Amino acid sequence: MKNAIEVNQLRKEFKAYSSRSGLKGAFRDLFTRNYRVMKAVNDISFTVKQGEMVGYIGENGAGKSTTIKMLTGILTPTSGDITVNGMNPHKEREKFAQTIGVVFGQRSQLWWDIAVQESFRLLKKVYKVSDEDYNVHMEHVIQTLDIGPLLDKPVRKLSLGQRMRCELAAALIHNPPLLFLDEPTIGLDVLVKLKIRQFLKEINEKYNTTILLTTHDLADIEALCERVVMLDEGSIIYDGSLQKLRSNWGDLKQVTFEFGTAPNKEQLKLLTQGMPVNWIEGDQKYLWTAQLQNKGDLMSQLIAKVVAKHEISDINIEEISTEEIIRNIYEEGVVNG
Repeated sequence: MKNAIEVNQLRKEFKAYSSRSGLKGAFRDLFTRNYRVMKAVNDISFTVKQGEMVGYIGENGAGKSTTIKMLTGILTPTSGDITVNGMNPHKEREKFAQTIGVVFGQRSQLWWDIAVQESFRLLKKVYKVSDEDYNVHMEHVIQTLDIGPLLDKPVRKLSLGQRMRCELAAALIHNPPLLFLDEPTIGLDVLVKLKIRQFLKEINEKYNTTILLTTHDLADIEALCERVVMLDEGSIIYDGSLQKLRSNWGDLKQVTFEFGTAPNKEQLKLLTQGMPVNWIEGDQKYLWTAQLQNKGDLMSQLIAKVVAKHEISDINIEEISTEEIIRNIYEEGVVNG
């Protein structure tokens, strides 16, 4: 299968300037500046096959948006090689732009004061889309995203959820083979998120559209992506299937105890000393959650020890969430393996 994205030893550095203190320092800054080099993206390599839906995840400042900006040709890399849709994004900008769609959750590509359909018509001309192609393709997009009633409204009068659905439609006017989504569901309610996720699945199946998705909402990743690339401080620490991530690092369960009276934190830790248990205090003083490896009879031993020493009102056992797994990976500094 052909690769839509090929990245090899990609690096992006920025200079961070610092000011000296005092009047004398300010005067010296006029002639010489102190600075240090910050590595936003640090020699990363990965490929994305045509038709894949990949989650690109990481904490704030990990380098996700910087990577997306280099892949879309907005930023020029410090070093390394990028090939996207068979082109170099920052050297073949005009031709390359015809082959991608981009949605930045916090930036708009629609004109604020004109009706949505007028923005669509302008973008249609920019991308040189024929009337026939536009009508056939956009009829499906408009109907699926349920934005027909919004077309004659100015963008500034739309709610956030309505605007994001229109932003997504605008990115697909020229039916690009590759779609970059940077926080596309930020701030949206559950129903709008579900509508957008379902639509993305449909265009992936119908047109074999490649999708690279960055988001802090891991429910988006779980709903759409079989593969995740995890970034930390500019370096890739995991690249593989979401299922493998869960099986390798997510073999944990958590049991939430509701106590009759508020337990003593030190007593709980002492009670489970020698067991691989992580205790987390809940929002309510009577609720405590224990996380532990799902191996052998550890769970039954834990419950037996706690019940023997404390009055228990309720117990709830569940698998650890993907969000919790990823938080644990970052805290433990797990590397790709």
